[in-house]
Amino acid sequence: MTTRALLFDSPFLLGFDHTRGLIERAQRAATEGYPPYNVEAREDGGLRITLAVAGFSPDQLEVTVEGEQLTVAGKRGGEPEGQDRAFLHRGIAARGFVRAFVLADGMVVEGATLEHGLLHVDLSRPRPERIVQRIPIRTGG
Repeated sequence: MTTRALLFDSPFLLGFDHTRGLIERAQRAATEGYPPYNVEAREDGGLRITLAVAGFSPDQLEVTVEGEQLTVAGKRGGEPEGQDRAFLHRGIAARGFVRAFVLADGMVVEGATLEHGLLHVDLSRPRPERIVQRIPIRTGG
């Protein structure tokens, strides 16, 4: 049993199932190895995730966001899987993939660009609007 599981199983931490689920998804995503990717900080405070997706066309790639999870999927299709080709060495992966990333609250996907076999997914965190709320004071008399 891991320390995280024990931490979130504590009776004093009720209602943290969502946080526990996010940590478990992040752990699963970290163990996936294909395709390789980079995460870099941009000058404007945003992030850029770059995945090496050589050989995939834009119609074979899908970028989706559901809740706090960003998913990038690549599906191979329409190609004969080496039926009429004889490879002496096959080092380029020809398989589909699903790569998931857990996003922090407030992260927004700005867009995705495919160039030179690299898929760039740009993320930003818009600054929250600063709201000052005046609370009326009641008297108890």
